Amino acid sequence: MSAAAPLTFQLDATDGDACAASVTDSHFPIRIASIFVIFVTTLLGTLPPIVWRKSKTIPRALFDFAKYFGTGVIIATAFVHLLAPAVEELGSPCLSPAWQEYDYPFALAMAAVLAMFFAEVAAYRLGTARLLRLGVRISEERNEERSSDVEAPGNKPDPLAKPVDCDEAACAEPDCIEPDCGDLECCDEDDGSLSQPPSNAEAAAQLIAIGVLEFGIVLHSVIIGLTLAVSDEFIVLFIVIVFHQMFEGPGLGSRLATLPLPKSAGWIRYAGAILYAGCTPVGIAVGLGLREGFNGNSGLFNAVAGILDSLSAGILIYTGLVELLAHEVLFNPRMMGAETRQLAYVLSCIALGAGLMALLAKWA
Repeated sequence: MSAAAPLTFQLDATDGDACAASVTDSHFPIRIASIFVIFVTTLLGTLPPIVWRKSKTIPRALFDFAKYFGTGVIIATAFVHLLAPAVEELGSPCLSPAWQEYDYPFALAMAAVLAMFFAEVAAYRLGTARLLRLGVRISEERNEERSSDVEAPGNKPDPLAKPVDCDEAACAEPDCIEPDCGDLECCDEDDGSLSQPPSNAEAAAQLIAIGVLEFGIVLHSVIIGLTLAVSDEFIVLFIVIVFHQMFEGPGLGSRLATLPLPKSAGWIRYAGAILYAGCTPVGIAVGLGLREGFNGNSGLFNAVAGILDSLSAGILIYTGLVELLAHEVLFNPRMMGAETRQLAYVLSCIALGAGLMALLAKWA
């Protein structure tokens, strides 16, 4: 009885036209210009929620639109723009048949979901001590009082109401969410009603969650930048990616805006926005610089892109469903106690973001 053949994962299994390099110099000036166009348009989608968080003139509903529209975009990105392409990439004929003998994209996405869950559990366990060393103190007792107030019969706070302007004097007022806010930007993190101020452990988990969310989005952004640089269908893909990055921007920007940070670390919000805006242009620049020897159809590229897309999909699936939908909507007493029209507005924003982002997948 002969021994079974070993399972090997060759990266390049076919030398046919489907796996050959396809390098084109068409639209080269526009490809160069796309680096700057995408950087600027991505910033235009990401920075407004960060800037608006202190504004007294921007309607609360507009900030909430950006926030919850972005939630829908992130969820659609996970399923339609990451997991679906990962299945195609790891099922490429340019890879050996061993890659098709198991559902690696779904397994990798599941591993990323579990890793996110374990990281959040660790953050809740270890976050309090770390934040205290940083001088971040958020009153848990005040949280409990606010929760009790929300759950009281007949108390239906307006989730779209504008937040109280909390300067040093106003922080002593009863309407201020966090009177004992230490060196935090007092009450800047609160959205006025839709979310409650986090405890120390929750704040640590939130910091990690936002960091991992950005990490997942950044990986995806670099890959689409590389793809755009060498694609034969440049014009259509370019237009789609501009809208893709702009739609994804409010989801990330609104989360960066609500990060519980000390005043001295407020620059982190802007750094996160610039990092996200720069990733796709960096991918484009690298792709253009290496286009002579770069093969976007090769087994190596398909394997790397498929693995990274699968992991990014798992990260965004967990973040979108747990951190954004569950924590901010389903388990948020302020949201669930809001008037029906207000809740319907938020749900409509989520559906619109997911629908438009899913529609973009028709072209890219």
